Amino acid sequence: MLKTVFLVLLSLVIAIGGGAASVWLMLEEAPPIGAVRAGPWTAYPSMGTREADPYSRARFAREGGIPLGRSEGIVFTAMRDSAGQSLSRSCTYRIEGPMPVARLWTLYAAAPGGALLPPLHRRQTALHSWRILRTPDNGFAITVSPHPAPGNWLALTGTGELRLVLTLFDTPATNGAEAQGLSLPEITRTGCDA
Repeated sequence: MLKTVFLVLLSLVIAIGGGAASVWLMLEEAPPIGAVRAGPWTAYPSMGTREADPYSRARFAREGGIPLGRSEGIVFTAMRDSAGQSLSRSCTYRIEGPMPVARLWTLYAAAPGGALLPPLHRRQTALHSWRILRTPDNGFAITVSPHPAPGNWLALTGTGELRLVLTLFDTPATNGAEAQGLSLPEITRTGCDA
């Protein structure tokens, strides 16, 4: 009798513990399914649709995110520069290159967990396409740095790693097939604090 109770309890512990461990692994460690990559940028176009996997939906709900639907836009994030090095708040980066057609795009820096970095004094924490300084050929360059820079400057605060978040609103590149071939701006490290 005692042996049967012990085996039942052991089975329950293994089942519940294994189930909880697998859910934790999928929510914390496994990347979402359906990634689209364009250089250092990564997007998940199915995140706000019915095709999104249940683990991605649970991860997004737990983080408090609200995914964009396919007709609304697409969000790209970068945790590394174009050379493959992790982005750091103590470094300066230059973002330039082609930007896909979109009614509006925004760019901001966030902590690795996704929280917006605190502003530097009264400086805005994000840039957007309607207020960006452009070159005569309609191009642009953005400096992402903890130090002031002329032109388009996205200020960094604090220490540690960061992620850059680029959101394209009302763009034709909102499904996976069209997003796959996109050309997005390069992220080039120009220097770091000692």
